[in-house]
Amino acid sequence: MVTSDGSGRRHGERGEASIQMAIVFPFVILVTVAVVQASMWFFARNIALTAAREGVAAARVYQAPEDAGAARTRETLSRIAGDSLTQSTVSTSGSSTTEVRVTVTGTAPSLIPGLPGLGVSQSAGAPRERWTTP
Repeated sequence: MVTSDGSGRRHGERGEASIQMAIVFPFVILVTVAVVQASMWFFARNIALTAAREGVAAARVYQAPEDAGAARTRETLSRIAGDSLTQSTVSTSGSSTTEVRVTVTGTAPSLIPGLPGLGVSQSAGAPRERWTTP
């Protein structure tokens, strides 16, 4: 139906698109923020896992010093973490004479002011290199 103004719209529908956008737009923004926040958390997890693996690689070599894994993990974190993984801690608890385990915990930043960041914890482990008898 064509009206007198030639637009094809009825006069009662004026402003309907604006109202629809006012309803839909907050959900679009919310989904966008959620996707970016999830990406930041996933990236922080990858940083923590990479640092833990580097620490395990340094600690598992034959006759490695006791603190080699933690030192390498901290060095890797200082090099790659930046602002993407904050309040990071390194733990080698769970290591033994035959196994090495490194755990990195920290916080991924939050996009929403006033809310704390999301916690991240990643571990890596491997057997220590050692001589054994046949």
